[in-house]
Amino acid sequence: MAASRTPARGGAKPSKIRQVPWREPQPAPVVLVFGPEEVCAERAIAGVRDYLRAEDPALEVSDVRADDYAPGTLLSLTSPSLFGEPRLVRVSGVEKCLDAFLQEAVSYLDHPQEGATVILRHTGASVRGKKLLDALRAGTGDGIEIACPAIKRDGDRADFAAGEFKAAKKRIAPPALRALVSAFSDDLTELAAACQQLIGDVEGDVTEDVVTKYYGGRVEVSAFVVADTAISGRYGEALVSLRHALASGADPVPMVAAFAMKLRTMARVAGNREPSRQLAQRLGMKDWQVDRARRDLAGWNERSLGMAIQATARADAEVKGAARDPIFALERMVTVIATRQPFGEDA
Repeated sequence: MAASRTPARGGAKPSKIRQVPWREPQPAPVVLVFGPEEVCAERAIAGVRDYLRAEDPALEVSDVRADDYAPGTLLSLTSPSLFGEPRLVRVSGVEKCLDAFLQEAVSYLDHPQEGATVILRHTGASVRGKKLLDALRAGTGDGIEIACPAIKRDGDRADFAAGEFKAAKKRIAPPALRALVSAFSDDLTELAAACQQLIGDVEGDVTEDVVTKYYGGRVEVSAFVVADTAISGRYGEALVSLRHALASGADPVPMVAAFAMKLRTMARVAGNREPSRQLAQRLGMKDWQVDRARRDLAGWNERSLGMAIQATARADAEVKGAARDPIFALERMVTVIATRQPFGEDA
């Protein structure tokens, strides 16, 4: 397979080694697992191990810390044993590696041991080990790179969760996926664990009711659940959800941010009749985000949407210090959005 080229990182030359998705890891004499997302890195490293072990159950697995390295360790662990079993050496902390490891690892690239696979884990947190990275990325086929970029945006988390179910050949309904991602929006490790629990426990498709049954406590306090309820016009339920969220420790600032995010998406989609996929590509969104925004817009018009956006902007300023009572500011915002009517002095 021809080598893939990726953009240079931090001034480095473009990579000439093959780029492999973290969900589809495969062995090579040297495997670079690069990037800050530990969940993806752990999956990739475990995938390489499982691949090798499936080929030969006698696989010898060794772990090395590059930041606490004894000279000669790498060559010793990769050298053929008496019975010639395959060897896997997992090296962590390459971004903090000692000079001894750096020198030996760079030399190893020129003469990798037959039957050995070396995994280099670099979080990208520093430029330490740059000489090794540059040498590996300039290779001609003895190495591969598995990128594990940070997953921070809601869309990226939704893609991650959807990928978990797709890999397991398990169906999850779009509302269930949104509820699950909202419930674990602040911790990818917990989101991954929740996906695996649903995949392992639930027979048949995963529905929104199933997600609520398993993670209802978390879903109920989600800012996005409060926003969804208010935007759909369920005023009383929205106030109850808001108070429950606040009682569970929700912060008013991200609460308002969740409303603002959904309303901005609605405003971008409103009045546009392009096919979802075409509009999503033009706006830099996902198909499901466009479809959801169009459903959310049912019963809204230009006036009510503008009023909701103004109410959210006001609440944003007030919860950040412009008013003494952020809770009242939230309740007023929810009232305007859920009833689509001015509130009190705003009337």
